[in-house]
Amino acid sequence: MFNNKSILITGGTGSFGKKFITTLLNDYSPRRIIIFSRDELKQFEMQQDFSVPSLRFFIGDVRDRERLIQAMKGVDYVIHAAALKQVPAAEYNPMECIKTNIYGAENVIHAALENNVEKVIALSTDKAANPINLYGATKLASDKLFVAANNIASGHKTRFSVVRYGNVVGSRGSVVPFFRKMIAEGADHLPITDKRMTRFWITLEEGVNFVIDNFKRMQGGEIFIPKIPSVLITDLAKSMADLPLKIIGIRPGEKLHEIMCPIDDAHLTYEFSDYFVIKPSIVFYSRENDFSKNALGESGKIVAEGFQYSSDKNTFLTSNEIKEYDQFAEF
Repeated sequence: MFNNKSILITGGTGSFGKKFITTLLNDYSPRRIIIFSRDELKQFEMQQDFSVPSLRFFIGDVRDRERLIQAMKGVDYVIHAAALKQVPAAEYNPMECIKTNIYGAENVIHAALENNVEKVIALSTDKAANPINLYGATKLASDKLFVAANNIASGHKTRFSVVRYGNVVGSRGSVVPFFRKMIAEGADHLPITDKRMTRFWITLEEGVNFVIDNFKRMQGGEIFIPKIPSVLITDLAKSMADLPLKIIGIRPGEKLHEIMCPIDDAHLTYEFSDYFVIKPSIVFYSRENDFSKNALGESGKIVAEGFQYSSDKNTFLTSNEIKEYDQFAEF
């Protein structure tokens, strides 16, 4: 579906963007891939890795609506990956997080409608479900904006959906490269925030493929959530090195466990073969509101009352499986 299409990705120099672009170039023949980001050094470095004529680079910030409108001219599909993502940094710099993650989301929506973009997928996070930190709260607000954008798109062909998943193995700023660096530097212990802590676990390749699949499945307004395993943080640390673990306490805004399908959304949640869909809580008056089938005709079933998809009540990876996942970590 990406052949001869123009695709723009915000925050495209990040871990997801690089893998997404590699996959597109390997599997499809896009007309243009536009990297929209604010760091010219990362764009320069990326140009050295991808020497293809279809790749375009736009310096810009999602806080700048006019620049987004300009960048999206002639674009068919948009992936919104730009965000401020570090939980402690968001707690200490709340307005900066709000400006990028909420105001930026609204700017992406406006620019997509202005240019009659066909499909937009926004990347979310498990921290947006029942958030306790500012980052999660801003991503929840962003999710709501993208879902509701389908209601204000009357007269436009543009459709908006959201993809929500957990920790990406080896993504920038995540725990695997942090532990790996400490081990390489001869650390005598590994710091653990809390021995009970669990996280959803997904590889970058799995995340990218899930997003690509959902461009085909989406009707507009859904939140797509993959079925993925969990890890216990102590198992992760032990699988990487035989070192003592030092409990340092939970960081500002951090959760013990993550949730991707909250119990309060159970009446809106459909289970498909390898993923869940949370349908909109609002009604779209301009089209059908049946999300039990996706655009490919695949059928899902409403989950049981009281259902919740959380990282502590899930299938857990063994130590050997964690090691296999870690091999896919990309730095």
